[in-house]
Amino acid sequence: MSTCTYTVDEHGVALMKINKPPMNALGTAVIADIRQAVEKALADDSVRVVVFTGEGKAFIAGADITEFTDLNTQQAGSDWLKPGQEALNLIAGANKPFIAAINGFALGGGCEVALACHIRLADENAQMGLPEIKLGIIPGFGGTQRAPRQFGTGRAYELILSGNFITGRQAAEYGIVNRCVPKGEVVNEAIKLAKAIALRGRPAVKAAMEVIQKGLLMEFNAALKMERDAFGALCETENKREGIAAFLEKRDPVAKDR
Repeated sequence: MSTCTYTVDEHGVALMKINKPPMNALGTAVIADIRQAVEKALADDSVRVVVFTGEGKAFIAGADITEFTDLNTQQAGSDWLKPGQEALNLIAGANKPFIAAINGFALGGGCEVALACHIRLADENAQMGLPEIKLGIIPGFGGTQRAPRQFGTGRAYELILSGNFITGRQAAEYGIVNRCVPKGEVVNEAIKLAKAIALRGRPAVKAAMEVIQKGLLMEFNAALKMERDAFGALCETENKREGIAAFLEKRDPVAKDR
């Protein structure tokens, strides 16, 4: 039975959950299940937005450390990381938004899964961190690269070099998550946000995702040209005509692809 599954509501919001008691640790099998679920959601036309969370008291408490005992060569360590990096890259590069609903412990690989998501909400009492340094290693699912790019080198150095944990409230102050929410409400808040996004026209959401992702890797003026081209292409869509008409008529737009 898969440890990562999702259900889709009538709005196109997929609630994807890791369920690997007791702490949703990332082992080889769980990573494979995540990749399979993500691939399925991306190919599923009924899915517009994905809310990613963990069952129980943990989002994902980290990697399955029992699998580290046999990683005693550079090649073995590198090879073990590759499937996890590929799965998280699939999330980060998705053309559908992934919202991390961080409901509890999000440590090590769990924190890195959250960083791969496009939007992050955290329970105010959630625990986040990159504690791999305490094991004599470093984050390996993209944490050393996504952390400084997303919330600054100083904060990234602090978390990675100390291995300290921070709360969801502190994570919001650090800019690691978009915001924290009251205890027990993070999944509901994430679904609420996902529904708002799901109301928007699919072509515009997809274009925005692509332009943001590609633009971060491009020279600025080239990225602006890409933005102009994407904007121009959307000007030819029915959703653009409906959106402008709705604004002028002071009503809510109805996306034709919903």
